[in-house]
This record gives sequence, C-alpha cells and structure tokens, in this order.
Amino acid sequence: MLTPPPLLSPSRPSPLSSSLHRASTCTKALTAQGRGRCFLRSALQCKVLAVAMQQLVHSPQLLEFYDSSGSILGNEELREPFLSLVLVLTEVDFSLDLQNCSFLDESWLLPVCVMYETVPCRALGMVVRYVDGRVIVIEVLPGSQAEVDEVVLAGDVLDEINGCSLRNAYSGQAGAMLQKLKGQPLSLRVLRWQGHDGEVYEPLLPYLEAVKEKEPHFQLQCGPRRCDKGEKRRVQGGRLLYNVRYLGRIGVGMFGGKEVLQKAIPAVLESSSAPREVLFDVKETEILVQEKASPKVLFRHPYPAVSCVGRCLKTSSVFAFCVLASPGSPKGSTFDCLVFASSSEQECKEIIQRIAAGFKHTEWFV
Repeated sequence: MLTPPPLLSPSRPSPLSSSLHRASTCTKALTAQGRGRCFLRSALQCKVLAVAMQQLVHSPQLLEFYDSSGSILGNEELREPFLSLVLVLTEVDFSLDLQNCSFLDESWLLPVCVMYETVPCRALGMVVRYVDGRVIVIEVLPGSQAEVDEVVLAGDVLDEINGCSLRNAYSGQAGAMLQKLKGQPLSLRVLRWQGHDGEVYEPLLPYLEAVKEKEPHFQLQCGPRRCDKGEKRRVQGGRLLYNVRYLGRIGVGMFGGKEVLQKAIPAVLESSSAPREVLFDVKETEILVQEKASPKVLFRHPYPAVSCVGRCLKTSSVFAFCVLASPGSPKGSTFDCLVFASSSEQECKEIIQRIAAGFKHTEWFV
C-alpha cells in the first residue's frame, strides 16, 4: 500500500492546498470541469497530483462518489497500479503556463498565448466585439500603435490587460480598463485565433462565427500587414526584433538635431570599425540593442534621451539616431550619433517610423 508523503507544517499552505486554492478561485474557469482541469495542470506543475490522489483514496467519504464498476479509483484492483503511475509523474518536470486557462471550460486543447507589451499611448487602435464574455479583436486600425507593434491580429482574443482577466467580460469592459490605464505601459495577454497546427483554434470557432454574423466584412488576419520575406526579424518574448548591423558611434557635439545626421552617417561609414550583428528592439519606452549571438545588452536609450532619428538618402538602408551622451558636462549637454544598417530600404523606413511612434506616444515623459 502506498503511503502519502508528509505534508508541510500547518503554519503555511502546502503545495497541494495552494493548487486547490488556485483552481477554486480561478476567474477564467467558470465551470466545475474547467476548475478541475485547472487543478490538474497546477498539480502536475507543482508535483502534488500523487499527494492529491493518495489523500482521496484515504478518505472513504469521498471514495463513495466513485463507482466500483466504472471508475479506476473505485476499483481496488486498478487503484494501486494507477496510483503507482501517478507517483511516477512527480519525477517529470512540467512547464505549463497556468495563466493560459480561459478555454479549459471547453477543452483540454489550449490556444497559443502571447504577451503583448506596448508603449503608453492614447489609443491602441484595435476594434473589438464582445461575444459571450470573450473580447474578440475584429480589426487592427492602419497606422495605429497596435499595427506598428505587429503582435495582435484580427480574430485574436484579448485575455488580460495588465494582469486583469477579461474572461466573461461585459460589453465595454476592455475599453473602460484601457481608459483608466491611459498614459501607462500596457501588458496584454493575447490568445491567438490560430492553433498550434496553424488552423483555426477549434474551441474559438463558435465565437468567430458569431462575430461574422454581426460583422459580415470580418476577416481573420493571418499576419501583420507589413511582413518582409526572409530571416530579417525575430520574435522574442512576444516582441518583434530586427536583425541589423551596428556600424558605429560618433560624437556630434552640443547639437543633436536631424541636420547632424547628414555628416555623422558618412563619417561612421568611412571609419574602419567592423560592423556587429545585433538585434534591434523598439520597446515600450526605450530602444534596446543586444548582441545577436548572446543576451548581452549593448545599448539602452529611453525616448526622452533620443534627440532625432533618420537616414541618409544616399544610403537608403542605413539609419541613425542621436542620443544625449553627457548631460552633466560643464560645457553643456553633448550628443552621440549611433548608426545601423538594415536589410532593406523598407525595413529601414519601418524602424524609423516605429521610433518616431515612440516619440509620439511617450511625449508626456519629455
């Protein structure tokens, strides 16, 4: 007979009681079936499923609910082999996103989930529809911050805003939450309409069909409107990164206006510095550049420290921006110009536009 492992001290919750509490208080699972699935996922993650099964077996009043002819736990001959198999699971390391649980009421099959972080802005530029408590994105407006970030697609589900669940949302709730958070960095949990197999996530089909009835012109969006071919971008942590070459840095004196770019860019191109392959990220409130081959961050410049951005017409795929180099200098502030080469003219323009959008959407920081 298997004996249950000892529990933790009563002075603090055991992993099992924590898993039970997480499932019973989950606001994204609205049915007993959904909460049960939520508990099983949490128990696997915390390696306490065997403890739960063993305590269940040692509670005769609970075993009465299991039929001896139709269940494993109610059958003495099958119970012990089953508990042995469950015990083996404690040796397996599960890596489960326990927050991705908004469709556990309908299915064990979970949607693709991404985190979308964006700059503080007045409006993201997404049109949504509320269908049976789900917030469905039906359009990403051209030229909006949401389109610039290229994360959310028409057909996706908004699941959380800054950690607040939108499961079973009432009409207008997402807009009201965004209104309260205006001017703050936003973090959204987005559930993709495309499943892991690339097809429409099946449990979402009834909701999409309901949207189509209300919005006859609604179409699922398969990808960002501006999507270059080739290995030019990388998605990391739900963010779009550009593969570019860092060409060098040069001081431009006490004036950091766009006029200095016409001299600074050629000066860097004529230098003998070897280009470096880097990943370029236009983040929420800053520009971040890291080595391509490692997570080492080379530069991190907040938008208020960036004085201008642009490119040289003679070298259409080369862009640069100036940053405040020494604000505490006795002679006054001085600026440096950082120069990069992108893979195409179109990508170069796109990066400049995203940095310009950062200026626009963070103007209250200046």
